[in-house]
Amino acid sequence: MEKLSEYAGKILNDETCIAVRDEWFARMRNLFDGKGDPFLDTHFLALNGVIGNADADLLYEEPEVWVNRALEDLAGKVNCIKNEEMFVPLCMEPPFYGVHFIDKIMGAEVFFQDGQWYNHYLDQEVGCLERPDLENNKTWELARRAASAFTEAKVGLPLFGLPTIASALNIATNLYGEEILVAMLTEPEAAAHDLGIINDLLCEIHQWYREHIPACQLQPVISWNRTQPPGYGQLCGCTTQLLSASLYEEFIMPLDDKLLAVYPEGGMIHFCGSHTHLLEVLRNMPHLKAVQLNDRAAWDLKEYYEGLREDQMIYLNPCEGMGIKQAIEITGGRRLVIADTVEHSGYEPAE
Repeated sequence: MEKLSEYAGKILNDETCIAVRDEWFARMRNLFDGKGDPFLDTHFLALNGVIGNADADLLYEEPEVWVNRALEDLAGKVNCIKNEEMFVPLCMEPPFYGVHFIDKIMGAEVFFQDGQWYNHYLDQEVGCLERPDLENNKTWELARRAASAFTEAKVGLPLFGLPTIASALNIATNLYGEEILVAMLTEPEAAAHDLGIINDLLCEIHQWYREHIPACQLQPVISWNRTQPPGYGQLCGCTTQLLSASLYEEFIMPLDDKLLAVYPEGGMIHFCGSHTHLLEVLRNMPHLKAVQLNDRAAWDLKEYYEGLREDQMIYLNPCEGMGIKQAIEITGGRRLVIADTVEHSGYEPAE
């Protein structure tokens, strides 16, 4: 079996680089703890990491080879972490089936077309979902092999990003389309059953990773751009914009909070649409410690900043309509992580 080269192994265990990474983690923890960043003239922190790349086809045939080649690629980018202006973590992340990783595990037909992954809806009624047999699931076996290859490489510097585990609502919408939304109103017991089955599976998978990947290296999905201090989890809240606040609070919020509670520090929800009608519910989620905003959601930064708790962080991907300078004006740089390259943003720090 193809092994990691001695050179790459040495580079990816460099104690100086690991110390740089851990210093950035300490600075990030200060932000999460409400202490600000003593190294900067403002409280915000900039983040934009790099990933190791390898032939995508290898991931589904020989995940161990894919992992080692991605690590070799990452070793060639090691100097990126030596950036004094922003946190540039080195990450590797096996992107099994894109956002349809869990759909595949749940038995959906998943296929690749026009450069991305899709799935067909399940041919069954809401309320009939059964827990998959993980021990004999080929997709989950591939994912475990990739994780094991990472730990067997014994490299201390890179972060290991998870496949897209998403959230109960995202996965249920992938599996059923609008039928799961209708069922919440017309067949609430059936909807609650299937959502619960999905969420229990997601929690189990997160827990497996927590038990098998060192905590200082484990990161949820999009590890290079949503990096949190060790001990924080993440879920995808894309589809929550389809629900009223009352439906979200009744059906989904308890499941999302339970998933984040798998992690000792709680965690983050990713938003990319119009979700501000949920702010009061989000404010009251015990284990919600951060939100990540990109695209349409980024336009609502002011509402999130004013509507969330003082101990809930905001990760912002700047975009047209919400640039870094505007974000700093809204927040004063407080409770803010800018997931972008500050040098190219037009933002100029004070002298």
